[in-house]
Amino acid sequence: MKRILTLALAVSMGTALFAQKIKVKESKETIGGASNNALVVTLYGVSPSDAEESFRSFMKQYDGKRSSKDGGIFIDNASIKEISGNNTIDIYGIAQGKKGDAEITFVVAFDLGGAFLNSSEHKDQYKIAEKIVKEFAVKATKEAIENELKTAQKAQEKLEEDQKSLEKDKKGLEKDIEDYKAKITKAEQDIVKNKSDQDKKKSEIEAQKKVVSTINDKLKAVE
Repeated sequence: MKRILTLALAVSMGTALFAQKIKVKESKETIGGASNNALVVTLYGVSPSDAEESFRSFMKQYDGKRSSKDGGIFIDNASIKEISGNNTIDIYGIAQGKKGDAEITFVVAFDLGGAFLNSSEHKDQYKIAEKIVKEFAVKATKEAIENELKTAQKAQEKLEEDQKSLEKDKKGLEKDIEDYKAKITKAEQDIVKNKSDQDKKKSEIEAQKKVVSTINDKLKAVE
């Protein structure tokens, strides 16, 4: 019971954690080889390596060459027309945190070529970038939760299989008990009959003893 309550509490806390909306904020971060303007978002239940792999996959839609750089992901010559028109941009993404953390921070910086995207100088473009980063964060977080759900569902299926097996065993044991009860009942009846048969047999033996004794006396009388 204690284990079940603990699990229920953990699930309740996890639900409360994910009830909040994912938000993107702007800050100065060490990324792209220096302290640059970046967009920062919190990812929930995602490991740093999974976050970077998800970011690499998410950015495929913007073309560019994807590679690892400075411990993160670098997209060279990406094409996001809403931000830079026909020009290409470089994008940096890096996860901050460690495996096992309930939440990690993911930093994304957009190098427009000579300047990093920021809300004061690139208001409209920043809104587009903010939307992109949030879409990525939502997707990465949902993927993590979906994986967690699959694991939980598999565990549930295993428990249900165990339950079915226990129910089957119980039916088998109950049948054994009924069989044993029937055998006991028959054995009790057989014992009663056996006692009756023994009494009859004792009477027969006593009668036969008299026959034997009579014949024996008869034998002794012959001279």
